[in-house]
Amino acid sequence: MVISALQIVGLLIGGVGAIGTFAVTAMPQWRVSAFIENNIIVFETIWEGLWMHCIRQANIRMQCKVYDSVLALPLDLQASRGLMCVGSALSFLAFVFAIIGMKCTLCAQSSCQDKGYVILTAGLLFILSGVVELIPVCWVANTIISDFYNPLINAAQKRELGEALYLGWVAALCLLAAGAIFCSFFRCCEKTRSYGYSAPTHSSTHSQHKKTESSYSKSQYV
Repeated sequence: MVISALQIVGLLIGGVGAIGTFAVTAMPQWRVSAFIENNIIVFETIWEGLWMHCIRQANIRMQCKVYDSVLALPLDLQASRGLMCVGSALSFLAFVFAIIGMKCTLCAQSSCQDKGYVILTAGLLFILSGVVELIPVCWVANTIISDFYNPLINAAQKRELGEALYLGWVAALCLLAAGAIFCSFFRCCEKTRSYGYSAPTHSSTHSQHKKTESSYSKSQYV
């Protein structure tokens, strides 16, 4: 009962992390315009994402435009686009494997050992997707912070951390937590199976010992 509840918790956390990964990949709020020094036009906000950039004016109207060319993007955004797509695919596969391998899933033809390996695969995929997602999020955040404190860059070109980066960190942590839960369940399954194998050995040794005693007693009567 406790193991099934732990699996459900891991599945929910992994699902939240996967949905967050999809949202971060699509959100345009990766780089947000900074209102510093002479850049005090606060009624206009610029968002730069992986696929488009948007201009929001006084919370009234917003215009978004898809990037004309991938080569026009900075290097960090170019790499982040590919890595986030890979992370989204891995998180989706991990979620599917987690559903298939859960103990409460009725599958008559799969043994406990096979489900354990499926759960391990799901855990490793969750961890891998979390790591893959952390790379672009941390890379873009480091670039934004470095450019923000660089005196050679114009104030109008400086950006701040957007909401997508914070959501990306939360989603990555959820994926890592789900992966740790499923990997720990596989270890528990391995220990349970090893204990199950050791029990018949003990009983067979005990029965052999009883047979030896009975044969010894018969030889004494003879």
